[in-house]
Amino acid sequence: MTKVPSLSCRRVVNALHKAGFVVVRQKGGHIRLQKRTGENVIKLIVPAHTPVKKNTLARIIKDAGLSVDEFNDLT
Repeated sequence: MTKVPSLSCRRVVNALHKAGFVVVRQKGGHIRLQKRTGENVIKLIVPAHTPVKKNTLARIIKDAGLSVDEFNDLT
């Protein structure tokens, strides 16, 4: 299994955008993204930190329904 990279919030948001997520809003230090999949809506919150902590990023990747390798291909 590939390790989770250390990335800035902008790179994380750009990678998620490539995966079909759209930025809904930003409030303070958090960026909210969402993606419609049929009847479901996947909602993610990315902290606006540089870098995003690896354990936080790992959870974001998991919640997005991606593997670390799939996410790395998007970055």
